[in-house]
Amino acid sequence: MEASSTSLKRNKFGKLKVVRRRLLQRYEHQPFISCLAGFYSCRWKRYQRRRTEPGKCCCKTWECVFFPLLVGAFCFSLVFLYTWGEAKNDYNNFDWYNYGNLGFWFLWSLVLLIVAAILFMYITLLLVLAMCLLAEGQQLYLHWSHKIGTFLVLGFSITALFILSVLWGDQWKTVRLSFQITAPYLHVGAIAIMVLLSWPVALHAIRADKKVAQVIIVGPYLAILLFLFLIPLGMYSPCIREVGTLGPKPALIGHRGAPMLAPENTEMSFQKTIEHGGDGLETDVTISYDGVPFLMHDRTLRRTTNIKEVYPNDTAQNAALFSWDTLQELNAGTWFLKDKPFSCMGSLSRADQNQAMNQSIYKLSNFLRLADSQNKLVIFDLYRPPEKHPYRNSWINRTLEVILNESGIRPHLVLWLENDMRSFVQSVAPGFQQTMGSKAPLGDLLMDNIVKLNLAYTEMSSEDIRKYAEANITTNLYVVNEPWLFSLAWCSGAHSVTTNAVHTLKNLSQPLFLMTPQQYNIMWILTDLTSVLLISLIFALHWWRERSSSCCAHDGGSMLESGTYNKFRTELSDMPVVMA
Repeated sequence: MEASSTSLKRNKFGKLKVVRRRLLQRYEHQPFISCLAGFYSCRWKRYQRRRTEPGKCCCKTWECVFFPLLVGAFCFSLVFLYTWGEAKNDYNNFDWYNYGNLGFWFLWSLVLLIVAAILFMYITLLLVLAMCLLAEGQQLYLHWSHKIGTFLVLGFSITALFILSVLWGDQWKTVRLSFQITAPYLHVGAIAIMVLLSWPVALHAIRADKKVAQVIIVGPYLAILLFLFLIPLGMYSPCIREVGTLGPKPALIGHRGAPMLAPENTEMSFQKTIEHGGDGLETDVTISYDGVPFLMHDRTLRRTTNIKEVYPNDTAQNAALFSWDTLQELNAGTWFLKDKPFSCMGSLSRADQNQAMNQSIYKLSNFLRLADSQNKLVIFDLYRPPEKHPYRNSWINRTLEVILNESGIRPHLVLWLENDMRSFVQSVAPGFQQTMGSKAPLGDLLMDNIVKLNLAYTEMSSEDIRKYAEANITTNLYVVNEPWLFSLAWCSGAHSVTTNAVHTLKNLSQPLFLMTPQQYNIMWILTDLTSVLLISLIFALHWWRERSSSCCAHDGGSMLESGTYNKFRTELSDMPVVMA
């Protein structure tokens, strides 16, 4: 009898040791959960939290409704952050647009990027906390302050995307182009996220007590995973190509010179382009009231000169309505040092600062002489003067006079872009390289003796570039500033690009993200196989843990029904009684 009683006590003691060890494990785990729940729910005390019972929903009805909003806020903020991040190539255009509406220069593009990044990090942190709580089997409860923050992020992202679509719809073309570069790496990132999500998915799917609930949890997850596995079958990138098939590096044409290093459309700006190895110069030509062609991009002189100080009553007047003598009085460089028009501008040396401060408006004839002396191609937008201007109807003739008679530039260096009176220009200056600013049927281009297309980078198409090249028509893309975009233009076969960043793009010896099809297939297959292995192990681990827990719970009775602190103390206090 005594032996039987001793054996029973030993069995109870052994079971109590198992129970105690498991309870201690849960107790030791609480500081981590306290941090998760504290940041997510502002519930720092243990009695405020509840574990998800097996087979039960992970949160209450209202939280179940709100959780998709949290996921939606994350998705929309991610889309906007990616879109705006890839729009960096055109930040100067965005800031210029705001300058035209607000009347003062500020780097709004950079501010918007910082705000988008902060909001995305905030909503990502909330989602990570939620996933960790789910992985720990805790019920979700998002604090009301975070719910307000989620609505703000969601509203900001949707509003920003809507405004972007209305005012700057071409930016979606930039996003589509970016996928040709980033898609292989986004695919790897998406697979990694699915591997991380497999932990809470497996936990709640295996704990579900009904097959329908398991299908609802696992079905969408597996569908998304399968979709991601098959995405590479429809993926296209010109930078995934066989060795030896890459064309030559595109020539670099300085957009208004080197506007990141010097005031745009000034002598200093074009000299900087030449110093950094640019192959050509791009500018904008306006004709003064007394018939002198000069370089100016804007309709007014307000942004790039000190006209507000010299002639404060004429800041809104068209630049073409000033005489050349008046234009010569203006400074065209001090604004550059004051406004810093590009967020990625480096610091200028003292000598460059002094040179920039003394820049003036540049004449077309001087610009052409500089290009000719350095054997650089020139391309320019020619602006027709406004109504009642003396050269309103003879603007092309006056420009041709300067090019042919005053500058002395060799005709083959001129890429003639203006489409008006093209036949007349060809008869007067047959040596010009006729350039078209838009796509057109190949027959029409050949009939007009077009030898080059000058296209916005958003119209980039490797197929069209190849088709035109077969007819000896080269392609120039504008304005290409970012290395990833230049890499895509290079891989697509572009012959030249107009850029603000000659000084950085000249250093690229090969396109970024260049790889062979074999290398990409290895990356794709290894990623998929590794993810399948990890996800399978995670599901197997959760199945084994739940099976072990259920067996122990069956042996230990009610002592494992609750993991709260009070229950833990109760179980420990009961141990001496049982042993007695």
